[in-house]
Amino acid sequence: MTFKIDRNCAKFHHRNETHKKTILKFVLLVAILVAYFLYMSWKFDAGTGFAVSVLMWSFFVLCTPVADGGFILAFPVRLLFDIKMSRTQVVLWFVAIGINVFMLQYSPESYDLSFLTSLLKKILLEPYPYWSILIISALGTFLSIFFGDEMMDVTLHKDRVNHQRHKINYRIILVVGLAVLTVMAYYHLLSGLDIVIPE
Repeated sequence: MTFKIDRNCAKFHHRNETHKKTILKFVLLVAILVAYFLYMSWKFDAGTGFAVSVLMWSFFVLCTPVADGGFILAFPVRLLFDIKMSRTQVVLWFVAIGINVFMLQYSPESYDLSFLTSLLKKILLEPYPYWSILIISALGTFLSIFFGDEMMDVTLHKDRVNHQRHKINYRIILVVGLAVLTVMAYYHLLSGLDIVIPE
Protein backbone atom coordinates (compact mmCIF):
# COMPACT_ATOMS: atom_id res chain seq x y z
CA MET A 1 0.00 0.00 0.00
CA THR A 2 1.68 3.22 -1.13
CA PHE A 3 0.56 6.75 -0.51
CA LYS A 4 1.65 9.65 -2.64
CA ILE A 5 1.29 13.20 -1.45
CA ASP A 6 0.68 15.79 -4.12
CA ARG A 7 3.15 18.62 -3.60
CA ASN A 8 1.12 20.90 -5.90
CA CYS A 9 -1.57 21.59 -3.33
CA ALA A 10 -4.57 23.67 -4.21
CA LYS A 11 -4.85 26.99 -2.44
CA PHE A 12 -7.47 26.77 0.29
CA HIS A 13 -10.73 28.52 -0.51
CA HIS A 14 -14.15 28.03 1.07
CA ARG A 15 -15.82 27.79 -2.35
CA ASN A 16 -13.81 24.75 -3.43
CA GLU A 17 -15.92 21.58 -3.25
CA THR A 18 -13.58 19.63 -0.96
CA HIS A 19 -12.66 22.61 1.19
CA LYS A 20 -16.31 23.53 1.80
CA LYS A 21 -16.95 20.01 3.12
CA THR A 22 -13.87 20.24 5.35
CA ILE A 23 -15.02 23.56 6.85
CA LEU A 24 -18.51 22.20 7.54
CA LYS A 25 -17.04 19.13 9.24
CA PHE A 26 -14.77 21.29 11.39
CA VAL A 27 -17.60 23.62 12.45
CA LEU A 28 -19.84 20.67 13.31
CA LEU A 29 -17.17 18.93 15.40
CA VAL A 30 -16.28 22.10 17.30
CA ALA A 31 -19.98 22.77 17.95
CA ILE A 32 -20.41 19.25 19.36
CA LEU A 33 -17.36 19.62 21.62
CA VAL A 34 -18.46 23.06 22.87
CA ALA A 35 -22.03 21.82 23.46
CA TYR A 36 -20.69 18.85 25.42
CA PHE A 37 -18.46 21.14 27.51
CA LEU A 38 -21.39 23.46 28.24
CA TYR A 39 -23.60 20.54 29.22
CA MET A 40 -20.98 19.02 31.54
CA SER A 41 -20.24 22.46 33.02
CA TRP A 42 -23.95 22.97 33.69
CA LYS A 43 -24.26 19.48 35.18
CA PHE A 44 -21.15 19.75 37.39
CA ASP A 45 -18.97 22.88 37.17
CA ALA A 46 -16.69 24.51 34.60
CA GLY A 47 -13.51 22.79 35.81
CA THR A 48 -15.12 19.36 35.81
CA GLY A 49 -16.82 20.07 32.47
CA PHE A 50 -13.47 20.98 30.97
CA ALA A 51 -11.76 17.86 32.36
CA VAL A 52 -14.49 15.51 31.10
CA SER A 53 -14.58 17.27 27.70
CA VAL A 54 -10.81 16.85 27.32
CA LEU A 55 -11.10 13.18 28.27
CA MET A 56 -13.95 12.79 25.78
CA TRP A 57 -11.77 14.42 23.10
CA SER A 58 -8.95 11.98 23.95
CA PHE A 59 -11.42 9.08 23.66
CA PHE A 60 -12.20 10.09 20.08
CA VAL A 61 -8.50 10.56 19.31
CA LEU A 62 -7.42 7.20 20.73
CA CYS A 63 -10.41 4.87 20.52
CA THR A 64 -12.24 5.55 17.26
CA PRO A 65 -10.98 4.64 13.77
CA VAL A 66 -11.83 8.10 12.43
CA ALA A 67 -9.69 11.19 12.86
CA ASP A 68 -12.47 13.51 14.04
CA GLY A 69 -10.99 14.13 17.50
CA GLY A 70 -7.60 15.09 16.12
CA PHE A 71 -9.15 16.93 13.18
CA ILE A 72 -10.45 19.63 15.57
CA LEU A 73 -6.85 20.75 16.13
CA ALA A 74 -5.12 19.41 13.00
CA PHE A 75 -7.31 21.40 10.58
CA PRO A 76 -6.52 24.88 12.01
CA VAL A 77 -2.82 23.93 12.26
CA ARG A 78 -2.92 22.94 8.57
CA LEU A 79 -4.54 26.26 7.63
CA LEU A 80 -2.27 28.45 9.75
CA PHE A 81 1.11 26.72 9.37
CA ASP A 82 0.63 24.43 6.33
CA ILE A 83 1.66 21.38 8.41
CA LYS A 84 0.13 18.17 7.11
CA MET A 85 -2.69 16.92 9.31
CA SER A 86 -1.14 13.43 9.34
CA ARG A 87 1.91 14.83 11.17
CA THR A 88 -0.21 16.80 13.60
CA GLN A 89 -2.30 13.68 14.29
CA VAL A 90 0.78 11.77 15.48
CA VAL A 91 1.58 14.58 17.91
CA LEU A 92 -2.05 14.66 19.08
CA TRP A 93 -1.94 10.93 19.85
CA PHE A 94 0.96 11.57 22.22
CA VAL A 95 -0.87 14.57 23.69
CA ALA A 96 -3.97 12.42 24.28
CA ILE A 97 -1.87 9.68 25.90
CA GLY A 98 -0.14 12.29 28.09
CA ILE A 99 -3.48 13.75 29.18
CA ASN A 100 -4.72 10.30 30.16
CA VAL A 101 -1.54 9.42 32.07
CA PHE A 102 -1.93 12.69 34.00
CA MET A 103 -5.65 12.23 34.65
CA LEU A 104 -5.28 8.60 35.71
CA GLN A 105 -2.61 9.68 38.17
CA TYR A 106 -4.22 12.81 39.61
CA SER A 107 -7.96 12.67 38.88
CA PRO A 108 -9.11 9.10 38.12
CA GLU A 109 -12.60 9.88 39.42
CA SER A 110 -13.16 12.19 36.42
CA TYR A 111 -13.49 9.11 34.22
CA ASP A 112 -16.56 7.96 36.15
CA LEU A 113 -18.67 10.99 35.19
CA SER A 114 -19.71 9.78 31.73
CA PHE A 115 -20.18 6.44 30.02
CA LEU A 116 -17.58 6.99 27.28
CA THR A 117 -14.90 8.25 29.67
CA SER A 118 -15.47 5.26 31.97
CA LEU A 119 -15.11 3.03 28.89
CA LEU A 120 -11.89 4.91 28.02
CA LYS A 121 -10.56 4.20 31.51
CA LYS A 122 -11.33 0.50 31.13
CA ILE A 123 -9.65 0.37 27.71
CA LEU A 124 -6.52 2.08 29.03
CA LEU A 125 -6.21 0.03 32.22
CA GLU A 126 -6.88 -3.42 30.73
CA PRO A 127 -4.39 -4.04 27.91
CA TYR A 128 -5.81 -7.42 26.95
CA PRO A 129 -8.07 -7.45 25.01
CA TYR A 130 -8.93 -3.73 25.04
CA TRP A 131 -5.73 -2.33 23.54
CA SER A 132 -6.74 -4.01 20.28
CA ILE A 133 -9.17 -1.11 19.82
CA LEU A 134 -6.23 1.32 20.10
CA ILE A 135 -4.37 -0.51 17.33
CA ILE A 136 -7.42 -0.71 15.05
CA SER A 137 -8.19 2.95 15.74
CA ALA A 138 -4.62 4.00 14.94
CA LEU A 139 -4.85 2.31 11.52
CA GLY A 140 -8.24 3.83 10.75
CA THR A 141 -7.18 7.26 12.00
CA PHE A 142 -4.07 7.19 9.80
CA LEU A 143 -6.13 6.50 6.67
CA SER A 144 -8.83 8.97 7.69
CA ILE A 145 -6.43 11.85 8.28
CA PHE A 146 -4.47 10.98 5.13
CA PHE A 147 -7.70 11.34 3.17
CA GLY A 148 -8.32 14.61 5.03
CA ASP A 149 -4.96 15.93 3.87
CA GLU A 150 -5.82 14.91 0.33
CA MET A 151 -9.11 16.86 0.55
CA MET A 152 -7.07 19.95 1.37
CA ASP A 153 -4.70 19.29 -1.54
CA VAL A 154 -7.38 19.12 -4.24
CA THR A 155 -10.49 21.12 -5.07
CA LEU A 156 -12.79 18.41 -6.46
CA HIS A 157 -13.76 15.02 -5.03
CA LYS A 158 -13.01 13.31 -8.34
CA ASP A 159 -9.34 14.30 -7.92
CA ARG A 160 -8.99 12.38 -4.63
CA VAL A 161 -6.86 9.56 -6.07
CA ASN A 162 -5.68 8.09 -2.75
CA HIS A 163 -9.21 8.05 -1.35
CA GLN A 164 -10.52 6.22 -4.40
CA ARG A 165 -7.62 3.75 -4.31
CA HIS A 166 -7.77 2.93 -0.57
CA LYS A 167 -11.36 3.61 0.48
CA ILE A 168 -12.25 -0.10 0.72
CA ASN A 169 -9.35 -0.68 3.14
CA TYR A 170 -10.51 2.26 5.21
CA ARG A 171 -14.11 1.07 5.25
CA ILE A 172 -13.03 -2.40 6.42
CA ILE A 173 -10.95 -0.90 9.26
CA LEU A 174 -13.79 1.48 10.12
CA VAL A 175 -16.39 -1.29 10.31
CA VAL A 176 -14.10 -3.63 12.30
CA GLY A 177 -13.06 -0.82 14.66
CA LEU A 178 -16.57 0.37 15.32
CA ALA A 179 -17.79 -3.22 15.75
CA VAL A 180 -15.09 -3.98 18.33
CA LEU A 181 -15.77 -0.69 20.12
CA THR A 182 -19.51 -1.43 20.16
CA VAL A 183 -18.98 -4.90 21.64
CA MET A 184 -16.62 -3.48 24.28
CA ALA A 185 -19.10 -0.73 25.13
CA TYR A 186 -21.89 -3.32 25.39
CA TYR A 187 -19.90 -5.50 27.81
CA HIS A 188 -18.82 -2.43 29.77
CA LEU A 189 -22.44 -1.32 30.08
CA LEU A 190 -23.57 -4.75 31.24
CA SER A 191 -20.77 -5.00 33.79
CA GLY A 192 -21.71 -1.53 35.07
CA LEU A 193 -25.25 -2.82 35.59
CA ASP A 194 -23.88 -5.93 37.38
CA ILE A 195 -25.30 -8.20 34.69
CA VAL A 196 -23.27 -11.37 34.21
CA ILE A 197 -23.23 -12.85 30.71
CA PRO A 198 -23.34 -16.67 30.82
CA GLU A 199 -20.36 -18.45 29.30
